[in-house]
Amino acid sequence: MRKTNRSGRRRQMRDDDIPELNVTPFMNLMIVLVPVLLLSLVFTHTTVIELEFPAAEASSEVSSEVLHLEVSILSDELVIGDNRGVVKRLPRINGEHDFLGLNLTMQAIKQRMPGKRDAMILLEPATGYQALVFVMDSVRSYDTVQAGEAIQAELFPNMSLGDVPVLLAQGGPL
Repeated sequence: MRKTNRSGRRRQMRDDDIPELNVTPFMNLMIVLVPVLLLSLVFTHTTVIELEFPAAEASSEVSSEVLHLEVSILSDELVIGDNRGVVKRLPRINGEHDFLGLNLTMQAIKQRMPGKRDAMILLEPATGYQALVFVMDSVRSYDTVQAGEAIQAELFPNMSLGDVPVLLAQGGPL
């Protein structure tokens, strides 16, 4: 391809005449943008809690020697009990379940039975998901300081879920 300059002479186009793409501003942008995006990334922490569900062929007989710890989530209160009866009732405080009281009660029970690791959480059909999560957190562990370091101390990590007995949901004994 020939090109004519002002004086009328023709000259051949050389490869030097093709403008180069300047990627330096783009690289500068990437150098700044990548760390900013990485720092603004939200890292999620997902915890998986293993639950045990009763087997369909499980025996309905309860051994009197084995203590079954139960936490029932009712619409107006939390009820902590075992196979001997109600241990404690925690009514709502300012319209909210008393999760702190539940956690303190679980700590007291754990001091009396340090070898016990399981608890059953019983729900009403209308129990909210957030209430269930707060109860599970209160039953599973508690925050404490040991040797100057904040830790999560274990209470009852092996949890099972079930339905609240109809009698208890209507205000009767456990």
